[in-house]
Amino acid sequence: MLLKAIFESISSVLFPQYPLIPMTEIIVPSVGESISEVQIGQWLKKEGDWVAAGTDLVDLETEKASVQISAPEDGILVKILKQSEEFAAVGDVIASFQPAPNPAISPPTPTPIPVPTPVAAQPTISISTPPQPAGATRIMPAAERMLADNQLSAGQVPPTGPGGRLLKEDVARFVSQTAISSSNITTVTTGAGVAAASSAAPVGKVVTSVSSSATPTTSPSVSTQSLMQQGTPNRSEEVKPMSMIRRTIAIRLVQAQHNAALLTTFNEVDMQPVMQLRTKYKDAFNEKHGVKLGFMSFFAKAACEALKRFTSVNAEVRGNNIVYRNYCDIGIAIGGGKGLVVPVLRNVEKMSFAEIERNIGEFASRALANKLMPNDLEGGTFTISNGGIYGSLLSTPIVNPPQSGILGLHSIQDRPIALNGEVVIRPMMYLALTYDHRIVDGREAVSFLKTIKDVIEDPSRLFLEI
Repeated sequence: MLLKAIFESISSVLFPQYPLIPMTEIIVPSVGESISEVQIGQWLKKEGDWVAAGTDLVDLETEKASVQISAPEDGILVKILKQSEEFAAVGDVIASFQPAPNPAISPPTPTPIPVPTPVAAQPTISISTPPQPAGATRIMPAAERMLADNQLSAGQVPPTGPGGRLLKEDVARFVSQTAISSSNITTVTTGAGVAAASSAAPVGKVVTSVSSSATPTTSPSVSTQSLMQQGTPNRSEEVKPMSMIRRTIAIRLVQAQHNAALLTTFNEVDMQPVMQLRTKYKDAFNEKHGVKLGFMSFFAKAACEALKRFTSVNAEVRGNNIVYRNYCDIGIAIGGGKGLVVPVLRNVEKMSFAEIERNIGEFASRALANKLMPNDLEGGTFTISNGGIYGSLLSTPIVNPPQSGILGLHSIQDRPIALNGEVVIRPMMYLALTYDHRIVDGREAVSFLKTIKDVIEDPSRLFLEI
């Protein structure tokens, strides 16, 4: 209560144009069953900012997904109590918010600051920056700290992160390029002694700096460049807390290794029939459904067909019981802004190709923007992971507990194979099925993977159910 009274006093001094009304506390809401702790991701507003009702104030990272807290009404964000990357429990107060006395009041107009008349023109070093992408730039916490340390603004540094995010690496690269450019400019200086020094220098010598003072000076930028030229390694370290999602991924992967008897079986599939079918109908498919026809819908449908025939791959161990599912909730592994996430497609056996592709596209967009909700990631009876989009040739994926199977897809490569007694070149893909050997026998796992191979190499099976 004392802290709240202090905040209200500060608010009355900083914003005297608003009548003093009770301060609102921004607390961590309940973000899902069994979730008791969150990590502060990024504050989208600063202390003292005017915020309209419904505007997002902060991103919260949970062990499953990211959620946002919005302004409850028009007002001012007075004080931030929990900074980025700090942890908070559900119900904790993370900020204080001063509501506006009535909706008719508009945000305060900043007083224009007079621009001083420039003194005599001095030679300057201008560093050109590429134009910024449209839309607001999201600044990562580490990048924000580095900007402050180097007295830079976000507008000076071009972002290269997903979705226009400004990363720490972007700031470091800009600072390094600026230092090099500054040291190179020192080869030209103003003053009457430049021409004389240049002419006095022996042929083959390069005059790197000319000073009117007899005392030599050391430029920080020159020192930086000298260190770079000498090949001095950068041995700095940065310690930061593991994100909630990364902590959960680590726990679940170790849990899968310790609690299940994992085994992987492999096969390869000729992708030419699916590729020909996709090439033939992709334009008509896109025109009718407004979404591109990809390979994942074929594999999702093929997995459903295999799960119907080999139900143990779609089951889970629950205590001393085995739970068999008569539906296919397939998780699709997607690389998101904070790590690998696995949103779940519900009842894939009843979905069309267009519905599968549309849902995967929406999940991918929301994952990059950290907009996935916890219920998007809950459940799932089977998982498909496509490492081929990153160039993986072969891998052994780890099951997502308590599931009993995961299908790994890999890159498509032209390889010679024997077909009808002849050697031909075909686009081939390796498939991997990791399964829980406690309830899935080797015969079932091999047959399951063979079923997917048969369906992909002859897609008409999907419609004939053979």
